[in-house]
Amino acid sequence: MKPKAYIETTVVSYLTAWPSRDVVIAGHQQVTRQWWASAADRFELVASQLVIDEASAGDAEASRDRLAALAYVTLLDATDEARQLAEELVAANAIPERKAEDAAHIAIAVTNGVDFLVTWNCRHIANAAMRSEIERVCRRAGYEPTIICTPDELMETDDEDENT
Repeated sequence: MKPKAYIETTVVSYLTAWPSRDVVIAGHQQVTRQWWASAADRFELVASQLVIDEASAGDAEASRDRLAALAYVTLLDATDEARQLAEELVAANAIPERKAEDAAHIAIAVTNGVDFLVTWNCRHIANAAMRSEIERVCRRAGYEPTIICTPDELMETDDEDENT
């Protein structure tokens, strides 16, 4: 059975966006495209209605591209348990109240037993300074936290590149 990977909105946004002139963002876009090319072979890709809603916003053409990329991704339910955990993440200041949707992404992944939450949101989700508090809140609520990571952290390794 493949591990589950929750695709947060920033991943599909980087995947489908026009190449950026910002070298860091362009690098993230390239890594995302490389990871996506084999991701479905290695992971059961999942998301939520929240991802669909966020991906639907903005420019119509860009939205169509994002939604097309998500067409074969399994949608998880935002259960009452997920809503409760999201509220606990915000109440504990693990996620800022103004970014409650980020808490919802985490909570949906955690309460559905997802192995990895894949994101480029390094401000409020894949943030090493916040990770221990996110994990503490999840465990206190009775859940094993998902592994929060960026696509480059889930890249397939090549034995020839072992020393790089």
